[in-house]
Parts: sequence; structure tokens; C-alpha cells
Amino acid sequence: MSEKRISDLWLKEDWWAIWLALGIILIAMIFFFMGSTIEPIAVKPPTWDSVSVLFEHLGQSWYWYIAQFIMWMIIFSISTKIMGFKTKEYFYGFLILFILSTIILIFSSWRYAKDYNLEAPLVALLLGLILGNLAKLPKWLDTSLRTEYYIKTGIILLGATLPFTLIIKAGPIAFLQATIVSVTTFMVIYWIGTRYFNLDKRFCSVMGAGGSVCGVSASIAVGGAVNADKDGISISISLVTIWAIIMIFFLPIISKILGLDAGVAGAWIGNSEFADAAGFAAAQAIGDEKAIRAFTLMKVIGRDIWIGIWSFILAIIAVVVWDKKESSQSKVSAMEIWWRFPKFVIGFFIASVAITLVSAGYMTVDSLDKEFVKNLIEPIKTLRTWTFIFTFLCIGLTTRFKELTKFGWQPLAAFTAGVIVNVILGYVLSNHVFVQYWTEVIK
Repeated sequence: MSEKRISDLWLKEDWWAIWLALGIILIAMIFFFMGSTIEPIAVKPPTWDSVSVLFEHLGQSWYWYIAQFIMWMIIFSISTKIMGFKTKEYFYGFLILFILSTIILIFSSWRYAKDYNLEAPLVALLLGLILGNLAKLPKWLDTSLRTEYYIKTGIILLGATLPFTLIIKAGPIAFLQATIVSVTTFMVIYWIGTRYFNLDKRFCSVMGAGGSVCGVSASIAVGGAVNADKDGISISISLVTIWAIIMIFFLPIISKILGLDAGVAGAWIGNSEFADAAGFAAAQAIGDEKAIRAFTLMKVIGRDIWIGIWSFILAIIAVVVWDKKESSQSKVSAMEIWWRFPKFVIGFFIASVAITLVSAGYMTVDSLDKEFVKNLIEPIKTLRTWTFIFTFLCIGLTTRFKELTKFGWQPLAAFTAGVIVNVILGYVLSNHVFVQYWTEVIK
């Protein structure tokens, strides 16, 4: 192993996300086994409908917000310093990011915001888009806008909230439907982009993954796997963001007009939405827990697993075919596949397996022990929510709609074609082919 590859263990965000997320999970487990919990530092506002309730919470918990800020700041500033970023710039930038995230969490916890399904990650995205496109942000703020770092950490923490047994029990139908949609949508975007618009194949593979799996994280993961241009990854994220916002409003409205069963609607949203946070917001708008369960099975478990599958497949293609054609070398090392594979996907499965092993001793007749969920799972979920807010706020702040024009209309056309296929195919599969599964089995 070369010295450069060894240094990746502390110079790459993939590895730092693993160290950070698994470290949080390990500490949470240690506290739990000692009869305690990390819940106090995993603080968030309660649902409130009067200012007095909010002020009472802040009066009792303000120091835990500061403690959590210090926790994130120590970890992020040390790791970003090692990765080569300026600590002073990161400190001031993350301070702004954390304050905005806290305000967003407080707003989204307002009962009226909940009534309109204004979930924190969605509000973060919208606020970020407004600020990023209307205000001139200082250049030094870019140091703290580590979108990839935050989302990779969040995805690994997500693994800790999804026991591996649940992934297995999601059933062949959920994975089969996700596979049909993912493969078909990817091929449509890639084929139209390369065949009709002569776009770069690496760029089209990033767009294809973004439109067929989990938009932002898939674009980032596949972009790294195929060594795509950063501008291509940015434009894919921008396209994902635009369509994700549209789908938040479009899918629930059409589902209600068509009178779809809540399970069918949730599965359709899981097939058609590009971002987990946006999808959760759309599923919650259905107004039935059944829709959220169906969405989770379809999107988070069924579709998001394809992040790793597409990354692995495309890493092989990039190394064995594309790099070989573009390089003067007669042979490309097969180990390059491993170097490009997004390591945080491995962290996701490690987290899932770890929680599965621990939870085995805390199962009741038909569910997990309430204290186990409250003292171990819920705090991890809360910290995951914070990382997702950081992520979507960063995405909004770094997305410039005017930059779409420099790529022309072809990427938008190719991606939109995939969206159309995605939505139609998802509807047919959810409401016709597998309708019994989503209406009956999902109960």
C-alpha cells in the first residue's frame, strides 16, 4: 500500500465520516450499557405552540446546545484542519451554520410548521437556496460548507437506526421494485445524455445515479467512484434539488387527487423522490403513518442501497473500460476500484450490523424495548437530523441556479426524461403490479 493511499485514512472525508459516525455510535452504546444515555447532548426543541413553551425549553437546555456545538466544532475543526482547511475560517463559518440550523430546528418544531410539513431539512434547503442565490456570501464561508462530509456522516448514522434484520425483512418485493426503477431510470438518463446530447459519460453516470437512487449522496458517491469532474457533480446536485422540491408538492397532491391508498402513495413517493429528507416531507404530507412506513421500505432501504451497488459497478467500468481507453497505460490496477469505492457506504452497513447485534437482547414480543429506543436509538436519530440540516443548508448555500445555464439545456433535458420515466414507472409498479403488497402487507 502506497504512502499516499495510507494517508487517505486521515485526509479523505469518506474515512473521517466513518470515524466520526461510528465513534458517536460507540460512545452512545457505552453510555447505554453503563445505564446512561447521550440524550442530553443530542438536544432538539420539543413541539411547541406557544412562545412560553419554547422559552422554557431554551431556559432549561441552552447549555446543551452550546455543548453540542462544542462537540461538533472540536471534531469537525480538528478533522478539517488535518485535511488542509483553515481552522479560523471553519470556526466562524460553522458557527453561522450551527446558529442557522438551531433556528431552523426551532421553526420546524413549531406546531403550525409541522401542520404544513415544513420539516427541518426541507426548511434548511429552502433557506439555503434563498440566501445562496440572493445574497453575496463571503468566500471564507466555503471552508465550513462541507456538504459531502456532513451527508456521509448522516448516512452512516442512518445505518444505526435501521437494524440489519429490518433491511433483510424489507422483502424481495421492495428491493425488486427499487431495482427495476433504479436500473431503468439510470439507463434512460445515461443513454439520452450520451447518445443524443453527446455529454461526457462520467457526467451522465453521475446524473443517472442522482436521478435513480438518492440524489445528492448518490451523485457524490458515484462522482468519486468514476472520478467525475466536480462541476458535473455540482450540476447533478442542482438538478436533483430542483426536482426534489417540485416533487414535495406534486406527489402528495396527485396521490390525494387519485385517491391512492396511503401505502401505495408512500411507495410511489419512495420510488420518485430523489432525497430522503424531501421524500419524508412528501410522505408525511399524506397524513398517514402507513405512507411513511411504505416510503421508508421503498426509499431508504430498497433504493438507497443502490448507492453502493451503482458506485461499485461504475467504479469497475471506470477503471477497466474508461480509464484504460483514456490512459496510455496498457493496464489499470484493479485496486483502483477499491480506492474509488465510497467507504462511507461500508460504514453504513457496519453501523446497521452493530445496532442489530446490540438490539437482539432488547426485543419484546413485537418490537424493541422502549428504553432501548429512547436511550440509544433516538439520540442517534437526533444527531443524524442535525447532520442532515447541516447538509441541506450547505446544498442550498452552494447551489447557484444561474450556473445551470453554463451546461446548456441538454443536462436538464436528459435528467427530466429520467424523472418522467421514474414517476410513471413508480406509479405503475406501486399502484398496479405490486399494489397488494403496499396496501395489505405493509400493514
